[in-house]
Amino acid sequence: RHRQNRPSRRHPPPPLTPRGPHHVAGRLDPRVPWGEFLLPPDPPGPGPGARNPLGGAGGGSRRGLVTGLHACGDLSPALLRHFARSPAVAAVASVACCHMKLSTLPQPPASPPGYPLSASVAALPGHELSYRAREAACHALEEYAGRLGGDSGCLRAHCYRAVLETLIRAADPSKKHPGVQTVKKAHALSFPQYARLGLPRVGLDPASVALDSDAVGAMLEQHHKVVAFFSLTLLLAPLVETLILLDRLLYLREQGFQCALVPLFDPRFSPRNLVLVAARSPLSAALAGLDEDSDEEEEEEEDG
Repeated sequence: RHRQNRPSRRHPPPPLTPRGPHHVAGRLDPRVPWGEFLLPPDPPGPGPGARNPLGGAGGGSRRGLVTGLHACGDLSPALLRHFARSPAVAAVASVACCHMKLSTLPQPPASPPGYPLSASVAALPGHELSYRAREAACHALEEYAGRLGGDSGCLRAHCYRAVLETLIRAADPSKKHPGVQTVKKAHALSFPQYARLGLPRVGLDPASVALDSDAVGAMLEQHHKVVAFFSLTLLLAPLVETLILLDRLLYLREQGFQCALVPLFDPRFSPRNLVLVAARSPLSAALAGLDEDSDEEEEEEEDG
């Protein structure tokens, strides 16, 4: 249906700035004072020297927004901690990822953990999250459901990975959580081909591991059990991620900030679709603007 003579509520976009952002590579130490957090890295990287956009260690009179798009592991809580103690930062928008890389208790002295952040969650009995639970929270439930419905051959990769990790631990028991980088198009490979690509990535010689033994064949025949186990694991993934994100929201509220979790992205496009936003002033106006944009998009789809 079409709506006639309806005034548009969309505001004209602001003019584009002639200069793009200046990217500076450096390590973010969550323990440094907020003034140092706003300074360029020392020593500076190659290229022209970077200036603090807020005008030096004191921040000057300008204020900024800290954003983290898929900020990995402890980088997300580090950004939140810096926001909490940096008066020159007006707001923060954080999309986290790689929850399994979060540091947890016990930690060395003066090294705060990435989880839990809030006193509220830290006081809960049984709040601890294992590496396996945090790793599961990173997977895409919606995408995996589509694979199950389509009987995708990509599901074979889960069994390959499980068998490979079993072989790695048998060859080197110290590798409890081997960080095997993703092998592209693993489902199109035989297991020996897959293993020959994966073993060197954890420092093992494929020639030293039997890849075509009867034991390996027996494990590969249980691929349906691996898929079933992984499916059950993913049912709990949203619960674990919700706990991690609510812990961060509670931390910010304990510091007295306005904050909210906003489902900004389609989870089929980006599994990490929840954005944690916080500000030193009320968020109602900004969040109302998001609602208006969403309404306009729906109306445009209907008109189209």
